Amino acid sequence: VQLQASGGGLVQAGGSLSLSCATSGRTWGSAPMGWFRQAPGKEREFVAAIWSNGARTYYSNSVKGRFTISRDNAKSMMYLQMSSLKPEETAVYYCAAASRSFASERAYYATGNYPYWGQGTQVTVSS
Repeated sequence: VQLQASGGGLVQAGGSLSLSCATSGRTWGSAPMGWFRQAPGKEREFVAAIWSNGARTYYSNSVKGRFTISRDNAKSMMYLQMSSLKPEETAVYYCAAASRSFASERAYYATGNYPYWGQGTQVTVSS
């Protein structure tokens, strides 16, 4: 599986940005996927996840109501629409894919449950 994140950039606080993740190399529609981010000096953290069929989504409390995860299986793409961005959300944003669905919501939050990762795209939010 290959994942390619794009769409990062510089945005002012309160602004919006849309990230994309292109995938290839396996049966796309069977993989739950997620977005994670890592700020300098911090651990990688969960941002959002989506079921393989897109029927359910999960968000970290810090982004709920401001970020929207979606996917287009026909195009092998996943997206993250971000709005009302804050300076503390400056980070490298990664897309990731799991190899199976999970029984619990909590499992979608764990970086260790995603064996496939993209290279990341930098998002910088200026104050």
